[in-house]
Amino acid sequence: MNKIFTLLVLFFVFNISAQNTIHFDKKFVQSEDKWVAFSADSTGAYPYGFIYIDAQAGLTFDWEGTFKIDPTGKFIPKRREIDEQMKYRLQPNNNLVAFIPESKFEELHINKVPDWLKFYKTDEESIKRLYNWGYMYNGWNECQKALEFLEKAQKIDPEYKGLRVELAYSYNCLKQYQKAVDILKIALKKEPLDAYTNKELIYAETKNGNLQDAENVCRKVFKEVIDKTYNSENAYNVLQAYYIKKDIKNFNNWFAEANSYLMSDQRFKPLAEQMKVELKQ
Repeated sequence: MNKIFTLLVLFFVFNISAQNTIHFDKKFVQSEDKWVAFSADSTGAYPYGFIYIDAQAGLTFDWEGTFKIDPTGKFIPKRREIDEQMKYRLQPNNNLVAFIPESKFEELHINKVPDWLKFYKTDEESIKRLYNWGYMYNGWNECQKALEFLEKAQKIDPEYKGLRVELAYSYNCLKQYQKAVDILKIALKKEPLDAYTNKELIYAETKNGNLQDAENVCRKVFKEVIDKTYNSENAYNVLQAYYIKKDIKNFNNWFAEANSYLMSDQRFKPLAEQMKVELKQ
């Protein structure tokens, strides 16, 4: 009876050890240049492989095979049967993967850096690559990571096309609004009528509390910028800022002045009307 109890205890300890070896707490966009495992299937096998970024395709998963974890916590791999690489494009989402600990690389017969990865690292420090990676990470809402690439690019050539507004996007995302305002004003000296750059400036000014400045930029955009893509969004951002401050007078004045833009876009019309109703109560 004591032997059976001891075996059960040992099995329980080994099982807990196996479960604690990997933790599914990383998003795809946090996993660049990492060996990762996906959740186990019904047989207890974990698909695993390497996530990297392809300059053309974005996040890519190179599937290596599967592994199981024995009661002692050892990884038992089963490599894919096809010799050719099998790659899957990953869309950023909330699915979580686990980083494979380096202590398990030998058991899986893998190197920390796959030999083939060098073909994707030929221009790592070029400004084009730094900008593109920053742009991608901003698009995935990983703005702090994006900033690492973009600030490196800035040191190489601060005049690189699109770099300042991309930096501003990161700053706005990270709530560093004054930095966004400062760099956008520099960008607008060269392209004063760029619709997207003005949009980011209006957003930054509203978040920074400079609502009169935001209004002035809006008026200029409404009057002078040919691209009308962001007019409704710009108008709404100013209106929302007044709503948050409970500044009824300026809210009503701006609602009247920007009414044609607010009411012409179904994304913002019901929100603007709801805010107006709430401020009356």
